[in-house]
Amino acid sequence: MIEFFSAVIEYQFMQYALLACLLASLGCGVIGTYVVVKRISFLTGGIAHTVLAGMGIAYYFKGSPVIGAVIAALITAILIGWIKLRWRQDEDVLIAAFWSVGMAVGILFISKTPGYNTDLMSYLFGNILLVTINDLILMAVLDVVVFATVFICYKQFLAATFDEEFARLRGINVEAYYILLLCMIALTIVLLIQIVGLILVMALLVLPAASAVQFSNSIPRMMMIASVLSVLITTSGLMFSYQPDLPSGATIIVVAGIVYFISIISRRMIRG
Repeated sequence: MIEFFSAVIEYQFMQYALLACLLASLGCGVIGTYVVVKRISFLTGGIAHTVLAGMGIAYYFKGSPVIGAVIAALITAILIGWIKLRWRQDEDVLIAAFWSVGMAVGILFISKTPGYNTDLMSYLFGNILLVTINDLILMAVLDVVVFATVFICYKQFLAATFDEEFARLRGINVEAYYILLLCMIALTIVLLIQIVGLILVMALLVLPAASAVQFSNSIPRMMMIASVLSVLITTSGLMFSYQPDLPSGATIIVVAGIVYFISIISRRMIRG
């Protein structure tokens, strides 16, 4: 632990890593709450794995993988929402289709990209120690977009999440806000990819919010608790992984799982 804090003081990349934990955790806590309450966690997995297609295409054409991830995530979110609402297709089938096809497209483009790019592996499995100042700026911009959207559309998201029929009676365009919420989920997924990688992103998006649900029935309080837990989980995972040189993304998810199980046990003990 002493070595970790010494490294944070001495090395800039460790300072960037901690700042990335903070930026990713804020968006994770806010949007993760909607994901848990709406019970669409597997949908986030579908969007996350489709991101590989955008990254693979971006690498093939020598573009930015993060921009490719943003574009692919937004397109997937809009398509899943549109097809589900307009064509009345089962959501689980859509998720399976986009999940598998998206990864297949990404693999095809990666296989045709010359050389072996270690940067792409960091996006797959996460490597928070490789975060750059440009990554932090992009994460901050995505956070601002997510927070501004949630603040402006808070009541509409709330109505569409808890009672779609009531929202329709009030004249709220539930379909439009549902697709907008999926887009915010997509941006949050991109936020988290650098931390834990797209393979594990669903767990980090869901587990802190699922832990927060154990202690509150209020959406604002859930968001606050989930954000705080996300910060503690990501920074603790980074700290525990540093000295033994463990993969930071996997360590963070293990910590998130432990926190979730502790929250369940704590709730049982308080009620019991």
